Amino acid sequence: MQLIITEQQQQILTEFSRSTQMPHAEVVRAKIILYRCAGESNSSIVGKIGCHRNTVTKWCRRWHRKQAMLAEIEKEATPQTYRKIIKAALMDEERTGRPNTFTAEQLCQIMAVACQPPEELGYPVTHWTAPELALEVVKQNIVASISVRHIGRFLKRVPVETASVTILANE
Repeated sequence: MQLIITEQQQQILTEFSRSTQMPHAEVVRAKIILYRCAGESNSSIVGKIGCHRNTVTKWCRRWHRKQAMLAEIEKEATPQTYRKIIKAALMDEERTGRPNTFTAEQLCQIMAVACQPPEELGYPVTHWTAPELALEVVKQNIVASISVRHIGRFLKRVPVETASVTILANE
C-alpha cells in the first residue's frame, strides 16, 4: 500500500515526531508514517522505532484510509486547525467495551447529594461515608443500585472543593 503525504503534512508530522510534549504513542505514529512515506519497509521501521510489526501495519493502514480526506481538508483548513486534525488522526480510536453503568446525569445527581450536608437528609453524621451515600442515592431513586466501592472510587476521581463531601475511609 502506497502512503502519500503532502508537504504540509510532512512538516507537521516531522514536528510531531520530534516533540517532547506529545504523548509518546503519537510521536511513534508520526515517525511510522514519515518512515513509510520515505520508502522504508515495515521491518526496517520496526528496527528503527522498536515497536511491534503489527503497530506499524495498523498505523500505515489507518493513514492510508485517511490520506485522501486529509488532503481535501488541507485545502480549506487554517494551518492551526490542520495541525489539530493531523494530531487527531494519530490518536487512538474509540474502543469497544462495556458501556458506562451510570449516565452523566446520574453522576451529577450523585454529586449533588454528596454536596448536601448529611444532617439535612436525616443522617446523624457531619460527613458522608460511602455506605450512607450509596443508601441515599438508591433511596432517592437516582440509581437502582450502586456499590459502596463504586461510590468511593467515583468520588475519589472527582475534584471537589466542598468540605461536606469528605468520604470517611473504612466506614
